Amino acid sequence: MQLSNYTKEFKYNWQLAAPVMLGMLGHTFVSFIDNIMVGQLGTAELAAVSLGNSFMFIAMSLGIGFSTAITPLIAEADSAQDFIKGKSSFKHGLFLCTVLGVLLFLLVFFAKPLMYFMKQPVEVVELAIPYLDLVAFSLIPLIVFQGFKQFSDGLSMTKYPMYATLLANIINIILNYILIFGKFGFPELGIVGAAYGTLVSRLVMVWYLWFLLKGKEKSKAFVTNIKFFVLDKFMLNKIINLGAPSAMQMFFEVAIFTAAIWLSGLLGKNPQAANQIALNLSSMTFMVAMGLSVAAMIRVGNQKGLKAYFELRRIAFSLFLMGTLLATGFALIFFFFHNQLPKIYVDYDDAVNLIDNMEVVGIASKLLLAAAIFQISDSIQVVVLGALRGLQDVKIPTIITFISYWLVGFPISWFLGKEDAYGSFGIWLGLLAGLTTAAILLYIRFNYLTKRLILSNNK
Repeated sequence: MQLSNYTKEFKYNWQLAAPVMLGMLGHTFVSFIDNIMVGQLGTAELAAVSLGNSFMFIAMSLGIGFSTAITPLIAEADSAQDFIKGKSSFKHGLFLCTVLGVLLFLLVFFAKPLMYFMKQPVEVVELAIPYLDLVAFSLIPLIVFQGFKQFSDGLSMTKYPMYATLLANIINIILNYILIFGKFGFPELGIVGAAYGTLVSRLVMVWYLWFLLKGKEKSKAFVTNIKFFVLDKFMLNKIINLGAPSAMQMFFEVAIFTAAIWLSGLLGKNPQAANQIALNLSSMTFMVAMGLSVAAMIRVGNQKGLKAYFELRRIAFSLFLMGTLLATGFALIFFFFHNQLPKIYVDYDDAVNLIDNMEVVGIASKLLLAAAIFQISDSIQVVVLGALRGLQDVKIPTIITFISYWLVGFPISWFLGKEDAYGSFGIWLGLLAGLTTAAILLYIRFNYLTKRLILSNNK
């Protein structure tokens, strides 16, 4: 088959994926700004935000993963022009996201004492706890927002969540500046100021996305007159059956990166701060792959609704190719600038913390070499996972992600990440092994399923 059969889809893939990428980058940019601003306070504060956010990432992964169940259902209903099914999918999905947001807030809030049992530096834990109180509450608006976002994506209206996220970022940056450093007569709150910025920006984000969708012809009837407590057990079960495995897939992946934060904490505050820098940079490139993953979910969901399985496979492969090309570009950036990128996060003019800062940059630059290598594996696994969600195939991929990250990746991180082995770099070799295993196994699964669909359709 000619390469042009795949590359001709790039333009439409990009139109769908780019707003999602910018929106996802917006979420990461919130922590990027928090990290840079908090990094000016010292390495203990940076490690505290890292530790606090490690709990948040786990909770967010469950909420965001669960909400992805809404997108393929809306995409399928949209291509079949079935408004009733689409509105039911959205309403039940939004209800479940709201309930889940409250439960995850309570889970994180009551899990804080675990930090003392995790052998993390005490000064870091004492800074992290008040930060986590406020950021945990922001999970509720964040996961409600995800319900609206996944619905909007399912209708191929990917621009509007991006607009809401960009507005939230602007608010977050302004509030961070005012509250972390105590500007314009406000008290100097340090990292708690960063938490207030995050909470307020997420509340605004939900309201603004709803306001935008209410004003659009295509989405207005969906997001108004929602009978929130008139529920259908069948539809609730359908979304739970799709959402729960999707939540676990994202949980298994995010949890191994979170385990990397905790393992690096065992090595000390500087390795933990370095790990946070490398993780923050590589999570930004991951959000680009996530944009393509959502595009794969939408486009595969549409083709499934039309029962056009040969087209489905061709479009999916165009997205896999696009993801690989972009990931190769990021790998080269990380490789060539691995010494320069970590310097953005620390203050080299701070004479008191200069030795700490130099150690953090030295460790982070090595970790970026490992991150450069796993860019391609990470991109392939997440885009293929999106395509599988578009097919509404979630159970086997959940088993694959568990095997890849926890039976392959984590043991390698654990053994090679000890101080007398490879330290921080060893932890990241485990991440590389897990992502590569996932990419290979998920691709085999997608290839098998789509060939089987084409064969059964031709009979």
